[in-house]
Amino acid sequence: MFNKKNNIFVRTPDLKLQTYHTSGGKDLIIEYLDSLPKDESALGYAILEMLANRGFEALEALETRQVRGKLWEIKFRRKNRIFYAVVEDGCVYLLHACKKQKGKAEIHEIETALQRMKEIL
Repeated sequence: MFNKKNNIFVRTPDLKLQTYHTSGGKDLIIEYLDSLPKDESALGYAILEMLANRGFEALEALETRQVRGKLWEIKFRRKNRIFYAVVEDGCVYLLHACKKQKGKAEIHEIETALQRMKEIL
């Protein structure tokens, strides 16, 4: 279960969900979701809840695609993206979130997610 106030995710039997925090402690995934219009934000939080409750089964139900190597993305509301990586022992790390601006996710958005992935691996 996801607790927005404390940014706590409970481990499901097959998945542990974590979000990327800056060195100053900011949770950039939550910050992004909070900046969206209400309906998009609600869907983003529903996705986090789904991941926290259903684990890897949720990833199979969501619209995802492999971006590069271990980097994947969850798409929602057509233009929103949450980049993630599956790391050791079933830990899914949410790395970066953005709104797709053109036909593809901006290269710098992918590079940001890749850099964060390198930090955690």
